[in-house]
Amino acid sequence: MSVEQRARGAAGGVTGTGRRRSRRDEILEIAVGLFAARGYHGVSMDDIGAAAGVTGPALYHHFAGKEAMLVAALVPVSEGLLDGGRERAAGHPDDPGGTLESLIDFHVEFALANPAVIALHLHELDRLPEEPRRRIRRLQRLYVEEWVTVLTALHPGQPASEARVLAHAAFGLMNSTPFLGGEVDRRRRAALLRAATLAALLTETAA
Repeated sequence: MSVEQRARGAAGGVTGTGRRRSRRDEILEIAVGLFAARGYHGVSMDDIGAAAGVTGPALYHHFAGKEAMLVAALVPVSEGLLDGGRERAAGHPDDPGGTLESLIDFHVEFALANPAVIALHLHELDRLPEEPRRRIRRLQRLYVEEWVTVLTALHPGQPASEARVLAHAAFGLMNSTPFLGGEVDRRRRAALLRAATLAALLTETAA
C-alpha cells in the first residue's frame, strides 16, 4: 500500500460532521494523512496535489499552502473536542461518575477515529503561526478543565493541579494505543482503552 493510500485511510475522521465531504475536505484528509506519515516538512504541495489528483492551481484554489491546511485540520478538531466534552458533562448533572465515563467514551471514539490528527497535534502543532497555535492551546486547556472539574468532584480534597496531571496522563493513554495496527479488533481496543482509563482515573492517589 502506498503512502498516498495510507494517507486516505489514516485521515478518515477529520471532518466528523456527518455531512457529505466536499472536494476541499477530501484534499485536507489526504494532506493530514501525508503529514502524519512523513512529517510536515517531508510533504510538499506537489505531493499533496499528486495524491489528491489535483493540479497546482486547483490545489491553491482551496488552500493558500501547507500551513493553511494544518490550521484547517487542527483548529476544528480542538473546537470539536471542547464542544463534545462540554456536551458530555452537561448530560450528567450532579453525576461525576457518569460524566467521567461519558467523557472517556467520547475521547476514546475520537482517538480511534482520528489517529492522523492526533499525530499532528503531538508532533506538528509548533509549525503553526502564533495566533492559531495560541487559539488551539487555549481550546486544549479548556477541554482539560472539563476533566479536572469531574476528577476533583470524584476525589474531594485533591488539588486541581494534581487532577490536571491525571487528565493529561489519561490523554496519553487514550491517544497512544490507536496507532497500533489490526492486531486487536477495533471494538475490543475501544473497550480496553475505556477500562484502562477509567481504572487509572478512579484509583485513589494518597499524598
